[in-house]
Amino acid sequence: QVQLGESGGGSVQSGGSLRLSCAASGSTYSSYTMGWFRQVPGKEREGVACIDNGRASYVDSVKGRFTISQDNAKNTLYLEMNNLKPEDTAMYYCATDCWVRDFRGVTTVEALVGATWGQGTQVTVSS
Repeated sequence: QVQLGESGGGSVQSGGSLRLSCAASGSTYSSYTMGWFRQVPGKEREGVACIDNGRASYVDSVKGRFTISQDNAKNTLYLEMNNLKPEDTAMYYCATDCWVRDFRGVTTVEALVGATWGQGTQVTVSS
């Protein structure tokens, strides 16, 4: 079974950038769809982006600012975050088995039950 570990979080000012990494161990890493999620204490977890065979999807709140990518040779998933806003402050998690739902023009990113999760990395954006 794949194991995931995030890094790259930190504190930045509004308008700044961060790049999150998610290192995966396990020989079957490349067979998973991979996604990024975030959660603020007291709120539900929110899917941010999902990548499936190179095809990336994003929720509207991060579209144009965040870029998800993966390097299968390094077994690493990335999330490049630009023009960060205070509302992006959250714990960010990577996970396997994401899927994308488009309903009435609204895109959401979900994770299948049984998905594997990392431990998270904190992102804090100050105004």
